[in-house]
Amino acid sequence: MANETTKPNLIQLVEAALFVAGRPLSISELQQSVLANFKMAKGQVLMILEELASKYQNSGIILTEVAGGWRFQSRPELAEYLSYLWQEKPQRYSRALLETLTIIAYRQPVTRGEIEAIRGVAVSSSIISTLKERLWIKEVGHKEVPGRPALLATTKEFLDYFNLKSLSELPELDQSLLEKIPQDFQT
Repeated sequence: MANETTKPNLIQLVEAALFVAGRPLSISELQQSVLANFKMAKGQVLMILEELASKYQNSGIILTEVAGGWRFQSRPELAEYLSYLWQEKPQRYSRALLETLTIIAYRQPVTRGEIEAIRGVAVSSSIISTLKERLWIKEVGHKEVPGRPALLATTKEFLDYFNLKSLSELPELDQSLLEKIPQDFQT
């Protein structure tokens, strides 16, 4: 493959990989793919990523770390203006879907019955299907109770979509909302 005379600039190589990947790339993915021939330690790859982030800090795009790894994205403050590039309107989600997703994100793993008890109404199958199709939630097991209902939790794609590295970055819940949750579902 690459020898010393044709060795690419590693910063440019990582930059190009992140640009063309179309999804976040983790440090280990970079090590095992485009950097495989260079036997780089995690710290060395992180230094390259930090240098790239510094290079783009005053640019219209930024290098950011999300749950799935590192990716280039536009600056959040430019989103309103960039939205004109797309003719179709962004998909609008119902209040029921957003409430369901919020409960799953904050209470996971959670069963459909627990979601219904918290919301006080039945959860439509189409809501769960839509969230699964978006890859925002998945089944992570079954609760050891009669009927063994599926346990639902958020995914790495959920974190990536909402620009989060981990669930700990979710905003704090309003205390008035917590008071509405039945006592047997509070932690």
